[in-house]
This record gives sequence, C-alpha cells and structure tokens, in this order.
Amino acid sequence: MAGIFHLGTTMPLTAIADGINANMPAGGFEGSLKFDCGDDGVIVLANGAATTLDQDTDCTIKLSKDNLGKLLTGKLNPMTGVMMGKLKVSGNAAVAMKLGSLLKG
Repeated sequence: MAGIFHLGTTMPLTAIADGINANMPAGGFEGSLKFDCGDDGVIVLANGAATTLDQDTDCTIKLSKDNLGKLLTGKLNPMTGVMMGKLKVSGNAAVAMKLGSLLKG
C-alpha cells in the first residue's frame, strides 16, 4: 500500500479511504476495524471496504491523522507505535493483528 500513498497531514480522510479501497486485497479485510483520528474523523474497514462513516467495530485504533499516514506508508511500525503510545488499540486485538497483512498487500 505504501506505493499509492503520498500522505500529508492535509490529505482528507476520504482520500485516504479511497487509497485503501484501491489497494484492498481481493478478499477484503476480515473483521471490522476503525482508525479513530479524533476531531479529524474516522476510517472504518468493514464489509470489504474502507469508509469515513463512523460505526461500531471489532477493534479501534486511536491515533493522530499524521500517525495514520505514517502507519499506512510503512514509516510507523504498528508494534513500535503501540509501545511509544502513538497508537492505542481497544477491542479485539486479533483484528488489529490482521492489519499487517493488509498493509503488505
């Protein structure tokens, strides 16, 4: 996914969601996951697509929009992000673990 994204903090979440959709593997994403960027909004991965419509999910990752860009472009390792407090995971952590395979896709 890193090749498609040229993320800056000014890129709207809708454009980031569109980039995720363009690179979503054929099988989609198993489970549901929310990137919660606070006042900037959310990106939800559910039902094989990414959207900016908020909904309940199996897992929520709270992070800044800037750190979301870094995560999606491979500049922020998910485990390092959690240990440094840049990412906060709540809900079903097993769903968050599946994010790695999506990012490599």
